[in-house]
Amino acid sequence: MKPVKVGICGLGTVGGGTFNVLKRNAEEIARRAGRGIEVAQIATRHPNSKCDTGSTPITADIFDIVNNPEIDIVVELIGGYTVAKELVLKAIENGKHVVTANKALIAVHGNEIFAKARKKGVIVAFEASVAGGIPVIKAIREGLAGNRINWLAGIINGTGNFILTEMREKGRTFEDVLKEAQELGYAEADPTFDVEGIDAAHKLTILASIAFGIPLQFDKAYTEGIARLTTADVNYAEALGYRIKHLGVARRTEAGIELRVHPTLIPADRLIANVNGVMNAVMVNGDAVGSTLYYGAGAGMEPTASAVVADVVDVTRALTTDPNNRVPHLAFQPDSLSDHPILPITACESAYYLRIQAKDHPGVLAQVATILSERGINIESIMQKEAEVQDGLVPVILVTHRVVEQRIDDAIAALERLDDVVDKVVRIRVEQLN
Repeated sequence: MKPVKVGICGLGTVGGGTFNVLKRNAEEIARRAGRGIEVAQIATRHPNSKCDTGSTPITADIFDIVNNPEIDIVVELIGGYTVAKELVLKAIENGKHVVTANKALIAVHGNEIFAKARKKGVIVAFEASVAGGIPVIKAIREGLAGNRINWLAGIINGTGNFILTEMREKGRTFEDVLKEAQELGYAEADPTFDVEGIDAAHKLTILASIAFGIPLQFDKAYTEGIARLTTADVNYAEALGYRIKHLGVARRTEAGIELRVHPTLIPADRLIANVNGVMNAVMVNGDAVGSTLYYGAGAGMEPTASAVVADVVDVTRALTTDPNNRVPHLAFQPDSLSDHPILPITACESAYYLRIQAKDHPGVLAQVATILSERGINIESIMQKEAEVQDGLVPVILVTHRVVEQRIDDAIAALERLDDVVDKVVRIRVEQLN
Protein backbone atom coordinates (compact mmCIF):
# COMPACT_ATOMS: atom_id res chain seq x y z
CA MET A 1 0.00 0.00 0.00
CA LYS A 2 1.44 3.37 -0.97
CA PRO A 3 2.42 5.71 1.89
CA VAL A 4 0.23 8.59 3.00
CA LYS A 5 1.71 11.95 2.02
CA VAL A 6 1.68 14.72 4.62
CA GLY A 7 2.29 18.44 4.13
CA ILE A 8 3.35 20.48 7.16
CA CYS A 9 2.45 24.19 7.21
CA GLY A 10 4.70 25.92 9.73
CA LEU A 11 8.03 24.64 11.02
CA GLY A 12 8.14 26.44 14.34
CA THR A 13 8.15 24.75 17.74
CA VAL A 14 5.26 22.35 17.10
CA GLY A 15 5.91 21.95 13.37
CA GLY A 16 9.52 21.08 14.01
CA GLY A 17 8.54 18.61 16.70
CA THR A 18 5.98 17.01 14.39
CA PHE A 19 8.52 16.55 11.61
CA ASN A 20 11.06 15.05 14.03
CA VAL A 21 8.58 12.60 15.56
CA LEU A 22 7.29 11.47 12.16
CA LYS A 23 10.86 10.91 10.97
CA ARG A 24 12.27 9.34 14.14
CA ASN A 25 9.35 6.99 14.79
CA ALA A 26 8.48 6.28 11.16
CA GLU A 27 8.67 2.50 11.53
CA GLU A 28 6.60 2.38 14.72
CA ILE A 29 4.04 4.79 13.27
CA ALA A 30 3.68 2.70 10.10
CA ARG A 31 3.07 -0.40 12.20
CA ARG A 32 0.28 1.40 14.06
CA ALA A 33 -1.25 3.07 11.02
CA GLY A 34 -1.07 0.07 8.70
CA ARG A 35 0.89 1.96 6.06
CA GLY A 36 3.79 4.36 5.83
CA ILE A 37 3.41 8.08 6.54
CA GLU A 38 5.91 10.47 5.03
CA VAL A 39 6.32 14.23 4.92
CA ALA A 40 6.14 15.13 1.24
CA GLN A 41 6.44 18.92 1.58
CA ILE A 42 6.99 21.63 4.20
CA ALA A 43 5.88 25.25 4.05
CA THR A 44 7.97 27.64 6.14
CA ARG A 45 9.63 31.01 5.83
CA HIS A 46 12.21 30.28 8.50
CA PRO A 47 14.37 27.16 8.87
CA ASN A 48 14.27 25.34 12.20
CA SER A 49 17.74 24.50 13.51
CA LYS A 50 16.26 21.62 15.52
CA CYS A 51 15.07 19.86 12.34
CA ASP A 52 17.13 18.04 9.76
CA THR A 53 14.70 18.27 6.85
CA GLY A 54 17.20 16.69 4.46
CA SER A 55 15.82 16.43 0.92
CA THR A 56 12.20 17.17 1.90
CA PRO A 57 10.84 19.85 -0.48
CA ILE A 58 10.35 23.22 1.23
CA THR A 59 8.26 26.16 0.04
CA ALA A 60 7.69 29.64 1.48
CA ASP A 61 4.05 29.62 0.33
CA ILE A 62 1.71 27.62 2.60
CA PHE A 63 -0.88 27.42 -0.19
CA ASP A 64 1.55 25.35 -2.25
CA ILE A 65 0.80 22.58 0.27
CA VAL A 66 -2.98 22.62 -0.15
CA ASN A 67 -2.65 22.83 -3.93
CA ASN A 68 -0.17 19.96 -4.14
CA PRO A 69 -2.10 17.00 -5.65
CA GLU A 70 0.19 14.50 -3.91
CA ILE A 71 -0.66 15.70 -0.40
CA ASP A 72 -3.29 13.62 1.45
CA ILE A 73 -3.15 15.34 4.88
CA VAL A 74 -2.48 19.02 5.52
CA VAL A 75 -1.02 19.75 8.97
CA GLU A 76 -1.81 23.38 9.90
CA LEU A 77 0.60 24.72 12.53
CA ILE A 78 0.80 28.42 11.68
CA GLY A 79 -1.72 29.60 14.30
CA GLY A 80 -4.01 32.62 14.30
CA TYR A 81 -7.52 33.13 12.94
CA THR A 82 -7.29 34.61 9.46
CA VAL A 83 -4.69 33.01 7.18
CA ALA A 84 -5.07 29.70 9.01
CA LYS A 85 -8.81 29.72 8.37
CA GLU A 86 -8.29 30.45 4.68
CA LEU A 87 -5.69 27.69 4.48
CA VAL A 88 -7.89 25.08 6.19
CA LEU A 89 -10.97 25.90 4.13
CA LYS A 90 -8.93 25.72 0.92
CA ALA A 91 -7.52 22.35 1.94
CA ILE A 92 -11.04 21.05 2.59
CA GLU A 93 -12.25 22.43 -0.73
CA ASN A 94 -9.40 20.52 -2.40
CA GLY A 95 -10.54 17.30 -0.72
CA LYS A 96 -7.64 17.08 1.73
CA HIS A 97 -7.84 15.99 5.34
CA VAL A 98 -6.62 18.46 7.96
CA VAL A 99 -4.80 18.13 11.27
CA THR A 100 -4.44 21.29 13.36
CA ALA A 101 -3.20 22.41 16.78
CA ASN A 102 -4.98 25.75 16.43
CA LYS A 103 -7.38 26.09 19.38
CA ALA A 104 -8.37 29.67 18.51
CA LEU A 105 -9.33 28.65 14.97
CA ILE A 106 -11.43 25.70 16.15
CA ALA A 107 -13.10 27.55 19.03
CA VAL A 108 -14.09 30.54 16.89
CA HIS A 109 -14.59 29.05 13.40
CA GLY A 110 -14.94 25.33 14.09
CA ASN A 111 -18.67 25.13 13.34
CA GLU A 112 -18.13 26.48 9.82
CA ILE A 113 -15.01 24.37 9.23
CA PHE A 114 -16.66 21.13 10.36
CA ALA A 115 -19.75 21.77 8.25
CA LYS A 116 -17.63 22.20 5.13
CA ALA A 117 -15.54 19.15 5.99
CA ARG A 118 -18.67 17.00 6.29
CA LYS A 119 -19.88 18.12 2.86
CA LYS A 120 -16.53 17.19 1.31
CA GLY A 121 -16.24 13.92 3.25
CA VAL A 122 -12.89 14.84 4.84
CA ILE A 123 -11.63 14.79 8.42
CA VAL A 124 -10.49 17.75 10.52
CA ALA A 125 -8.56 16.46 13.56
CA PHE A 126 -7.59 18.77 16.42
CA GLU A 127 -6.39 16.77 19.45
CA ALA A 128 -3.34 19.01 19.86
CA SER A 129 -5.51 22.13 20.20
CA VAL A 130 -6.24 21.37 23.87
CA ALA A 131 -3.74 20.53 26.63
CA GLY A 132 -0.76 19.78 24.38
CA GLY A 133 0.25 16.15 24.62
CA ILE A 134 -2.63 15.05 26.88
CA PRO A 135 -5.11 13.02 24.75
CA VAL A 136 -8.12 14.49 26.54
CA ILE A 137 -10.24 15.10 23.43
CA LYS A 138 -9.95 11.46 22.42
CA ALA A 139 -10.68 10.39 26.00
CA ILE A 140 -13.94 12.35 26.15
CA ARG A 141 -15.03 11.78 22.56
CA GLU A 142 -14.29 8.06 22.45
CA GLY A 143 -13.18 6.61 25.79
CA LEU A 144 -16.10 8.16 27.69
CA ALA A 145 -18.68 7.76 24.89
CA GLY A 146 -20.88 5.62 27.15
CA ASN A 147 -21.18 8.37 29.77
CA ARG A 148 -23.40 11.35 30.27
CA ILE A 149 -20.77 13.94 31.17
CA ASN A 150 -21.78 16.01 34.20
CA TRP A 151 -18.90 18.44 34.40
CA LEU A 152 -15.28 19.01 33.55
CA ALA A 153 -12.67 21.30 35.05
CA GLY A 154 -9.17 21.96 33.84
CA ILE A 155 -5.88 23.74 34.35
CA ILE A 156 -5.39 24.27 30.65
CA ASN A 157 -2.94 27.16 30.47
CA GLY A 158 0.60 26.43 31.62
CA THR A 159 1.66 30.08 31.84
CA GLY A 160 -1.04 30.96 34.36
CA ASN A 161 -0.35 27.81 36.36
CA PHE A 162 3.38 28.61 36.50
CA ILE A 163 2.63 32.11 37.80
CA LEU A 164 0.25 30.91 40.52
CA THR A 165 2.65 28.14 41.57
CA GLU A 166 5.48 30.63 42.02
CA MET A 167 3.23 33.04 43.93
CA ARG A 168 2.19 30.28 46.34
CA GLU A 169 5.52 28.52 46.81
CA LYS A 170 7.80 31.56 46.91
CA GLY A 171 5.53 34.44 47.93
CA ARG A 172 6.32 36.36 44.74
CA THR A 173 4.09 39.01 43.18
CA PHE A 174 2.16 38.47 39.96
CA GLU A 175 4.18 41.12 38.12
CA ASP A 176 7.51 39.60 39.19
CA VAL A 177 6.62 36.07 38.09
CA LEU A 178 5.07 37.25 34.82
CA LYS A 179 8.35 38.94 33.90
CA GLU A 180 10.25 35.68 34.53
CA ALA A 181 7.67 33.70 32.54
CA GLN A 182 8.30 35.99 29.59
CA GLU A 183 12.07 35.60 29.95
CA LEU A 184 11.69 31.79 30.04
CA GLY A 185 9.47 31.81 26.95
CA TYR A 186 6.36 30.59 28.81
CA ALA A 187 4.55 33.89 28.18
CA GLU A 188 4.44 36.08 25.09
CA ALA A 189 5.57 39.72 25.06
CA ASP A 190 1.82 40.47 25.12
CA PRO A 191 0.59 37.92 27.70
CA THR A 192 -3.09 38.90 27.51
CA PHE A 193 -4.36 35.61 26.06
CA ASP A 194 -2.68 33.64 28.85
CA VAL A 195 -3.24 35.75 31.96
CA GLU A 196 -6.75 36.96 31.08
CA GLY A 197 -8.07 33.46 30.40
CA ILE A 198 -8.70 33.81 26.66
CA ASP A 199 -6.40 30.93 25.71
CA ALA A 200 -8.04 28.72 28.34
CA ALA A 201 -11.50 29.77 27.15
CA HIS A 202 -10.64 28.67 23.59
CA LYS A 203 -9.74 25.23 24.93
CA LEU A 204 -12.69 25.03 27.33
CA THR A 205 -15.09 25.88 24.50
CA ILE A 206 -13.80 22.87 22.55
CA LEU A 207 -13.94 20.52 25.54
CA ALA A 208 -17.48 21.60 26.47
CA SER A 209 -18.77 21.03 22.94
CA ILE A 210 -17.36 17.50 22.91
CA ALA A 211 -18.53 16.76 26.46
CA PHE A 212 -22.11 17.99 26.08
CA GLY A 213 -22.78 17.78 22.35
CA ILE A 214 -23.35 21.50 21.81
CA PRO A 215 -22.09 23.80 19.03
CA LEU A 216 -18.86 25.71 19.65
CA GLN A 217 -19.76 29.02 21.34
CA PHE A 218 -16.58 30.80 22.38
CA ASP A 219 -18.28 34.18 22.39
CA LYS A 220 -20.46 33.05 25.33
CA ALA A 221 -17.61 31.85 27.55
CA TYR A 222 -16.99 33.92 30.70
CA THR A 223 -13.33 34.81 31.22
CA GLU A 224 -11.59 36.36 34.20
CA GLY A 225 -7.84 36.71 34.55
CA ILE A 226 -5.30 36.36 37.34
CA ALA A 227 -3.60 39.77 37.16
CA ARG A 228 -5.48 41.10 40.20
CA LEU A 229 -4.61 38.18 42.48
CA THR A 230 -2.36 39.06 45.42
CA THR A 231 0.02 36.97 47.48
CA ALA A 232 -2.22 37.78 50.45
CA ASP A 233 -5.17 35.97 48.86
CA VAL A 234 -2.94 33.06 47.87
CA ASN A 235 -1.79 32.78 51.50
CA TYR A 236 -5.29 33.16 52.99
CA ALA A 237 -6.54 30.42 50.66
CA GLU A 238 -3.73 28.17 51.86
CA ALA A 239 -4.62 28.87 55.50
CA LEU A 240 -8.24 27.84 54.74
CA GLY A 241 -7.07 24.57 53.18
CA TYR A 242 -7.34 25.64 49.53
CA ARG A 243 -5.11 26.45 46.59
CA ILE A 244 -5.86 28.97 43.88
CA LYS A 245 -5.78 27.73 40.29
CA HIS A 246 -6.78 29.43 37.04
CA LEU A 247 -9.51 26.96 36.21
CA GLY A 248 -11.77 26.36 33.24
CA VAL A 249 -15.13 24.92 34.34
CA ALA A 250 -17.92 23.53 32.17
CA ARG A 251 -20.96 22.07 33.92
CA ARG A 252 -24.28 20.73 32.68
CA THR A 253 -27.34 21.97 34.61
CA GLU A 254 -31.06 21.78 33.93
CA ALA A 255 -31.08 25.48 33.06
CA GLY A 256 -28.09 25.37 30.69
CA ILE A 257 -24.34 24.94 30.39
CA GLU A 258 -21.89 26.79 32.60
CA LEU A 259 -18.83 27.84 30.59
CA ARG A 260 -16.36 29.87 32.63
CA VAL A 261 -12.65 30.53 33.19
CA HIS A 262 -11.52 32.26 36.37
CA PRO A 263 -9.26 32.00 39.44
CA THR A 264 -10.69 29.26 41.66
CA LEU A 265 -10.08 27.97 45.17
CA ILE A 266 -9.76 24.16 45.15
CA PRO A 267 -9.31 22.00 48.29
CA ALA A 268 -5.58 21.39 48.70
CA ASP A 269 -6.04 17.62 48.94
CA ARG A 270 -7.50 17.31 45.43
CA LEU A 271 -5.07 15.87 42.90
CA ILE A 272 -5.71 18.73 40.48
CA ALA A 273 -4.81 21.26 43.19
CA ASN A 274 -1.31 19.76 43.21
CA VAL A 275 -0.66 20.25 39.49
CA ASN A 276 2.14 22.80 39.49
CA GLY A 277 4.43 24.72 37.18
CA VAL A 278 3.59 24.65 33.47
CA MET A 279 1.80 21.31 33.63
CA ASN A 280 -1.86 20.88 32.61
CA ALA A 281 -4.62 18.66 33.98
CA VAL A 282 -8.29 18.08 33.16
CA MET A 283 -10.88 16.40 35.41
CA VAL A 284 -13.94 14.90 33.73
CA ASN A 285 -16.95 13.59 35.66
CA GLY A 286 -19.27 11.10 33.96
CA ASP A 287 -22.34 9.39 35.36
CA ALA A 288 -20.93 5.88 34.83
CA VAL A 289 -17.18 6.32 35.33
CA GLY A 290 -17.22 8.97 38.05
CA SER A 291 -14.30 11.40 38.06
CA THR A 292 -11.22 10.85 35.89
CA LEU A 293 -8.06 12.96 35.70
CA TYR A 294 -5.81 13.56 32.67
CA TYR A 295 -2.40 15.06 33.43
CA GLY A 296 0.67 15.96 31.43
CA ALA A 297 2.60 18.55 29.46
CA GLY A 298 0.23 21.16 28.04
CA ALA A 299 2.71 22.61 25.58
CA GLY A 300 6.19 22.11 24.21
CA MET A 301 7.84 20.91 21.03
CA GLU A 302 7.38 17.16 21.22
CA PRO A 303 4.50 16.82 23.73
CA THR A 304 2.26 18.78 21.35
CA ALA A 305 3.78 17.00 18.37
CA SER A 306 2.76 13.73 20.02
CA ALA A 307 -0.91 14.78 19.73
CA VAL A 308 -0.46 16.07 16.15
CA VAL A 309 1.10 12.80 15.00
CA ALA A 310 -1.60 10.78 16.80
CA ASP A 311 -4.17 12.68 14.73
CA VAL A 312 -2.21 11.99 11.54
CA VAL A 313 -2.28 8.27 12.41
CA ASP A 314 -6.02 8.40 13.14
CA VAL A 315 -6.72 10.11 9.82
CA THR A 316 -4.56 7.55 8.00
CA ARG A 317 -6.50 4.68 9.57
CA ALA A 318 -9.80 6.28 8.53
CA LEU A 319 -8.89 7.17 4.94
CA THR A 320 -10.75 4.20 3.47
CA THR A 321 -13.76 4.30 5.82
CA ASP A 322 -17.24 5.53 4.95
CA PRO A 323 -17.38 9.21 6.05
CA ASN A 324 -20.75 8.52 7.70
CA ASN A 325 -19.13 5.94 9.99
CA ARG A 326 -16.27 8.10 11.26
CA VAL A 327 -16.14 9.53 14.77
CA PRO A 328 -18.00 12.89 14.59
CA HIS A 329 -15.88 16.02 15.01
CA LEU A 330 -17.73 17.08 18.16
CA ALA A 331 -18.41 13.51 19.40
CA PHE A 332 -22.14 13.65 18.58
CA GLN A 333 -23.72 13.31 15.16
CA PRO A 334 -24.16 16.79 13.64
CA ASP A 335 -27.97 16.56 13.51
CA SER A 336 -28.01 15.54 17.19
CA LEU A 337 -26.22 18.55 18.67
CA SER A 338 -28.12 20.13 21.56
CA ASP A 339 -29.40 23.69 21.73
CA HIS A 340 -28.99 23.70 25.53
CA PRO A 341 -28.07 27.36 26.22
CA ILE A 342 -24.84 28.72 27.67
CA LEU A 343 -25.65 30.40 30.98
CA PRO A 344 -24.53 33.96 31.78
CA ILE A 345 -22.12 34.10 34.71
CA THR A 346 -24.81 35.65 36.93
CA ALA A 347 -26.86 32.45 36.59
CA CYS A 348 -23.94 30.12 37.41
CA GLU A 349 -23.66 28.54 40.83
CA SER A 350 -20.54 28.32 42.97
CA ALA A 351 -19.22 28.80 46.47
CA TYR A 352 -17.24 32.00 47.09
CA TYR A 353 -14.20 33.30 48.91
CA LEU A 354 -14.69 36.92 49.99
CA ARG A 355 -12.04 39.20 51.46
CA ILE A 356 -13.39 42.33 53.08
CA GLN A 357 -11.15 45.15 54.25
CA ALA A 358 -13.08 46.53 57.24
CA LYS A 359 -12.58 49.12 59.96
CA ASP A 360 -11.64 47.55 63.26
CA HIS A 361 -14.99 48.37 64.89
CA PRO A 362 -17.32 46.21 66.98
CA GLY A 363 -20.30 44.82 65.08
CA VAL A 364 -18.74 44.68 61.62
CA LEU A 365 -19.02 40.90 61.45
CA ALA A 366 -22.67 41.11 62.46
CA GLN A 367 -23.38 43.55 59.62
CA VAL A 368 -21.62 41.27 57.14
CA ALA A 369 -23.53 38.21 58.37
CA THR A 370 -26.85 40.06 58.15
CA ILE A 371 -26.27 41.15 54.55
CA LEU A 372 -25.40 37.61 53.50
CA SER A 373 -28.26 36.04 55.44
CA GLU A 374 -30.83 38.40 53.91
CA ARG A 375 -29.80 37.09 50.49
CA GLY A 376 -29.91 33.42 51.44
CA ILE A 377 -26.11 33.07 51.51
CA ASN A 378 -24.73 30.70 54.15
CA ILE A 379 -21.22 31.04 55.54
CA GLU A 380 -19.07 27.90 55.61
CA SER A 381 -16.03 29.42 57.36
CA ILE A 382 -14.81 32.81 58.49
CA MET A 383 -11.42 34.19 59.46
CA GLN A 384 -10.76 37.63 60.94
CA LYS A 385 -7.05 38.48 60.92
CA GLU A 386 -6.83 40.59 64.08
CA ALA A 387 -3.05 40.22 64.06
CA GLU A 388 -2.95 42.06 60.74
CA VAL A 389 -4.71 45.25 61.83
CA GLN A 390 -3.08 48.13 59.99
CA ASP A 391 -4.20 51.76 59.90
CA GLY A 392 -7.29 50.70 61.83
CA LEU A 393 -8.30 48.18 59.15
CA VAL A 394 -8.64 44.41 59.50
CA PRO A 395 -9.09 41.82 56.73
CA VAL A 396 -12.16 39.62 57.12
CA ILE A 397 -12.05 36.45 55.03
CA LEU A 398 -14.98 34.12 54.59
CA VAL A 399 -16.07 31.21 52.42
CA THR A 400 -19.74 30.76 51.52
CA HIS A 401 -21.78 27.74 50.57
CA ARG A 402 -22.84 27.33 46.93
CA VAL A 403 -25.17 30.02 45.66
CA VAL A 404 -26.21 31.61 42.36
CA GLU A 405 -23.76 34.36 41.42
CA GLN A 406 -26.41 37.07 41.16
CA ARG A 407 -26.96 36.82 44.92
CA ILE A 408 -23.24 37.28 45.57
CA ASP A 409 -23.21 40.30 43.26
CA ASP A 410 -26.07 41.84 45.27
CA ALA A 411 -24.37 41.03 48.58
CA ILE A 412 -21.03 42.53 47.50
CA ALA A 413 -22.76 45.72 46.36
CA ALA A 414 -24.43 45.99 49.78
CA LEU A 415 -21.19 45.25 51.65
CA GLU A 416 -19.32 47.93 49.71
CA ARG A 417 -21.96 50.47 50.74
CA LEU A 418 -21.22 49.91 54.46
CA ASP A 419 -19.36 52.76 56.15
CA ASP A 420 -17.09 50.24 57.87
CA VAL A 421 -16.01 48.53 54.63
CA VAL A 422 -13.07 50.07 52.79
CA ASP A 423 -12.08 49.32 49.18
CA LYS A 424 -13.63 46.75 46.88
CA VAL A 425 -14.56 43.32 48.18
CA VAL A 426 -12.32 40.63 46.68
CA ARG A 427 -14.33 37.69 45.31
CA ILE A 428 -12.87 34.36 44.12
CA ARG A 429 -15.03 31.38 43.22
CA VAL A 430 -14.64 28.05 45.06
CA GLU A 431 -15.07 24.57 43.55
CA GLN A 432 -14.93 21.35 45.58
CA LEU A 433 -14.62 19.07 42.52
CA ASN A 434 -15.87 16.02 44.41
